[in-house]
Amino acid sequence: MSEHGDWDKRTWYQKGLRFQCQPGCANCCGGDPGDVWVDDQEKAAIAAFMQLALKAFSRKYVRKVADGDSLREKRNGDCVLLRDDRSGCSVYSARPRQCRTFPFWPENVISRRAWEGLKRECPGIGKGRLWTAAEIERMLVETDELVMHV
Repeated sequence: MSEHGDWDKRTWYQKGLRFQCQPGCANCCGGDPGDVWVDDQEKAAIAAFMQLALKAFSRKYVRKVADGDSLREKRNGDCVLLRDDRSGCSVYSARPRQCRTFPFWPENVISRRAWEGLKRECPGIGKGRLWTAAEIERMLVETDELVMHV
């Protein structure tokens, strides 16, 4: 159980939260620089998806940072795996855990205010699929595992 294990008792999202990536939105994939952590398993999965040898994938798309490996960025800060037309992730079905769990990160679900504030950056908040509190908790556990890995 994660340190967030008691979050399933929080009443504000007990009935779930709506979220679905919106067509043409790449807000979480670009702009400001940042790290997108990838572990060995994720690198292998993405390389296989792209039909590249792991070494070739890593050389071209991964950079070493102090705490581990991160996907490279384009000059404008976009993720190297974001399509050039910004229409979405080129490896969406094989994207890293950090990307799969967004926006269900601790800082975004800590309160209704934080979740509502995220709407300014993410047009998918409040739209589409209803994610259950149990699903959100599972993603929080995945996020904890990612943080502990780094």
